[in-house]
Amino acid sequence: MPQKVAVLVLAAGRGTRSGGGVPKQYRPIGGRPVIRASLEIFGSHPRIGTVQPVVHADDEALFVAAVAGLRVQEPVIGGATRQASVLAGLAALETSKPDIVLVHDAARPFLSSALVDRAIDAAAATGAAIPALPVTDTVKVVDGEGRVTQTIDRAALRTVQTPQAFDFQKLLAAHRRAAESSRQDFTDDAALAEWAGLTVTTFEGESRNMKLTTAEDFAKLEEEEFARLPDIRTGMGFDVHAFGPGDHVTLGGVRIAHDQAITGHSDADVALHALVDAILGALADGDIGSHFPPSDPQWRGASSDRFLRFAVERVAARGGRIAHLDVSIVCEAPKIGPHRDAIRQRIAGIAGVTVDRVAVKATTNEQLGFIGRREGIVAYATATVRLPWSGGHAR
Repeated sequence: MPQKVAVLVLAAGRGTRSGGGVPKQYRPIGGRPVIRASLEIFGSHPRIGTVQPVVHADDEALFVAAVAGLRVQEPVIGGATRQASVLAGLAALETSKPDIVLVHDAARPFLSSALVDRAIDAAAATGAAIPALPVTDTVKVVDGEGRVTQTIDRAALRTVQTPQAFDFQKLLAAHRRAAESSRQDFTDDAALAEWAGLTVTTFEGESRNMKLTTAEDFAKLEEEEFARLPDIRTGMGFDVHAFGPGDHVTLGGVRIAHDQAITGHSDADVALHALVDAILGALADGDIGSHFPPSDPQWRGASSDRFLRFAVERVAARGGRIAHLDVSIVCEAPKIGPHRDAIRQRIAGIAGVTVDRVAVKATTNEQLGFIGRREGIVAYATATVRLPWSGGHAR
């Protein structure tokens, strides 16, 4: 009879060293939250019956948004330490009585299905096993003054990863024993298992199964992600709307007080409309009017951030990334300069990119034409998009 396998995915940490404004497990990589990648691997694996996330109480909304459509259990709220979070997850799994449990850090998004198979097989064979890699650098022991006191033979050394794999009942008993003994200092489940008297073995890890920890880790990963998208496209967008009665305009998703309003079927945000057309142009995917016809009453008064999110999602659906967005607004008034940073932040937030990838410029029309007469406002935009190479070539 096949053994029942469950997985704990630990996502209750704060990840403050990574920066980014949210815990690292919810930071986007390639347009997707970090946590989603490992949950997809476990949720689609044919040998895994239960995927149990463990999250922080403050992150439930982030978690729900990150895992939409995935096969996972309702999350368990973790504890103040990693060890406490594992015990909470194990307790939640107890009623389903798995034979084997894998414990994985959500901040390791790049594991493979083959690694999961090795973990399950190793746990079935030995009852406690961890993925390990040989140490390739020379290791030194230093004193408090930084002086080398010893060179360690690295042949017997290993660095370890997750998922760590165990006989479920043995790991649960070990965790409960540690809690009863007020031991909360174990850095991983293998160390706790060793303390409890279990023999822990190793199996082959994966060099790509790295743990994301610092802002530098994310920056390096962003560079690698972009490097894997060689098809670089540029699209252009243009939009124009007339002024009419009102007390504000909306530009780049920001409400700006003014003695006129911009007229149009939606909120008439020329900056976002131009950006939408630029992105769709880079994808060769029609224009804003073909996806959101002005004749359709459902778009009357609609907020244009919906249109920009749609265009960004079209990029993600193609496996691509937005590299840069550039918009120029042409009007005599209102003055754009005081609102430039707010507009950049708003566009970056909608598009899911960092603000350094958004440029906003403004100019007047030197009192010439309909713009100079303050009858309307114009926006030009370009979007640079990177996609996987499709293999298509002109003949």
